[in-house]
Amino acid sequence: MNKNPKVVCLGGGHGLAATLGAMRTLTNQVTAVVTVADNGGSSGRLRAEFNSLPPGDLRMALAALCADDEWGKSWAEIMQYRFTSQGEMDNHAVGNLLLTALWDRDTDPVKGLDRVGQLLKVVGRVLPMALEPLDIEGSFTTKNGVEIVRGQVEVSQAIGKVNELKLIPNQPKPTPEVLTALENADWITIGPGSWLSSVMPHFLLGKQAEQIQKSKAKKIMIFNLPDKNILDEYAGFSLEAHLQLVLDHIPDLKIDVALVDKSLAQSDSRFNALVAACGGEVMGFDLADSKQIFHHDREKLILAFSHIFG
Repeated sequence: MNKNPKVVCLGGGHGLAATLGAMRTLTNQVTAVVTVADNGGSSGRLRAEFNSLPPGDLRMALAALCADDEWGKSWAEIMQYRFTSQGEMDNHAVGNLLLTALWDRDTDPVKGLDRVGQLLKVVGRVLPMALEPLDIEGSFTTKNGVEIVRGQVEVSQAIGKVNELKLIPNQPKPTPEVLTALENADWITIGPGSWLSSVMPHFLLGKQAEQIQKSKAKKIMIFNLPDKNILDEYAGFSLEAHLQLVLDHIPDLKIDVALVDKSLAQSDSRFNALVAACGGEVMGFDLADSKQIFHHDREKLILAFSHIFG
């Protein structure tokens, strides 16, 4: 085992942050690749005003990779702080404003992220999936027929069977540094997170998907935890359906490990067969946080990754 492997983590939101929080304890060569299609909340407002990348998921990734010393921890808290007011600043996160300011001044998203990474003393690097803000468009079959829905928030709230997902613009340019990181990686992790808006976009960006496919890195797909009370996008669908949706868009994908909560490891024989057809194996661990059972626990993820790497 390489004791300091090069790991590229694909995702967005809280799911990616959980993966990064664990991974940075195992290696300092971590590259987070973050979706850039968010159009809601503080990120959506800043994106609309400045025509910039939505900063929220990138901010969360930076905070997750902060150093464990007092400096890193204090800056992580500052980055996550949200204003509370009756005016236009309400709910804006400090980190979102900082990133947007740097992008507005220098116009180079990667340079701005690297500068904030230096300030926070992050372990590794945070990169956007693309250098321009993207939209997600989904085709859903509902009781009223086929509906086309555009926008990350709108797609996440859509009800019905997913027929197709695509990015707008249709063929955005991937971030060059991301392609290099994927090419040189020892491991690639995918997920967990909102399946339609945080995981699937990484397979919809053509050149990035091609690089994922041809990379010699071992690939870990991390599946969401079971929770019947969460009305999140794609919640309630089987593990097999989650993986099949990926394969519908990238049929030849090979994975080495499907990481699931131990409660699901033997519950879906068709899922196990589909993983095997992708060249991988299902590995089940106790992964759920004891208080927020639909969130992955950092310490448990550390143990799981350590076992897989070993």
